[in-house]
Amino acid sequence: MYVWLRFARMAATTGARGPYRPGGESVLSFRCLPTDIDFNLHLNNARYLMLADLGRIDIFFRSGLFALMRRRNWAPMLGGVQTAFVREVRLWQRFSVASSIETWDGTQVIGRHRFMHEDGAVAATVLTTAGVYDRKAKRFVPMDEVVAELGHGGRVPRPPNDAEQAFLASHSGLRALSKRG
Repeated sequence: MYVWLRFARMAATTGARGPYRPGGESVLSFRCLPTDIDFNLHLNNARYLMLADLGRIDIFFRSGLFALMRRRNWAPMLGGVQTAFVREVRLWQRFSVASSIETWDGTQVIGRHRFMHEDGAVAATVLTTAGVYDRKAKRFVPMDEVVAELGHGGRVPRPPNDAEQAFLASHSGLRALSKRG
């Protein structure tokens, strides 16, 4: 079951958070509810990914990407994720998810989602690779084109850092393995 009430709250408060600009963050606050936990009474691993989805969707709305995708018949496509769990988020505990677009190369964009306790301690980090798919042309759209369409043309992405390069290499290897069966 998706987190529909949290999605509705995020969508209803999008305007209050202002526009998203490259280099910024989407910060959403939550409380770990009984529907979020596993047998250890902490946030379950599947819920991390669902809440990271909300951070990405918030960026889509606030950057204008959602409207652009609707006009162009484009679709966001998640390519892969890597998660590092550092501290648990316990039942009833408040936490936030800070989501950002880190960089892009070609048709891939790297996103980051930091799950943080109220004191700022990181509980988990999720890295994602994704792209924007043009359904009509049956191709992934170069991210420079997407960024230009959003009014940030000429913005040069930073090179991936060591962790991001390792993530992309691991993702590429797993993807190749998956295609072989």
